[in-house]
Amino acid sequence: MDMDHLSKNKRSWNMSRIRSTNTKPEMIVRKVAHSLGFRYSLHRKDLPGKPDLVLKKHKTVIFVHGCFWHQHKNCKRANVPKSNFEYWEAKLNRNIERDKKNKRELKKLGWKIIIIWECETKNTEKLIKKISKIYYLMHSSSKSSKQPISLK
Repeated sequence: MDMDHLSKNKRSWNMSRIRSTNTKPEMIVRKVAHSLGFRYSLHRKDLPGKPDLVLKKHKTVIFVHGCFWHQHKNCKRANVPKSNFEYWEAKLNRNIERDKKNKRELKKLGWKIIIIWECETKNTEKLIKKISKIYYLMHSSSKSSKQPISLK
């Protein structure tokens, strides 16, 4: 079993500095979304999963997921640590299951769900294109029916 290269106290200190809201990727998404005309509220505690951005007018929520914490498939940032593997595997699987549960509950309540991954915030041009596409689809579908938003 590989040992952690940091002391227990240093690892604890590092972990205590990890935020769940107002992260750098979230701030990037908020800045781009606002510049494109989105108006939103933040971290609504009355909604499952406390979505990062809530677009009430379009009944849409946006989650900005960290690739490691939410295990983004096929992403190099989504590796399970080798040290204390059982702990991390269980912890990350609980995160994934909680995400699935929150999505189911939001869908039952009639909300559309958009996930933006941390790695997608690294390329501003691509992020602007993705959020612009969301904006376009929302405005075109709000005039017609309740069509699901597809980003493919």
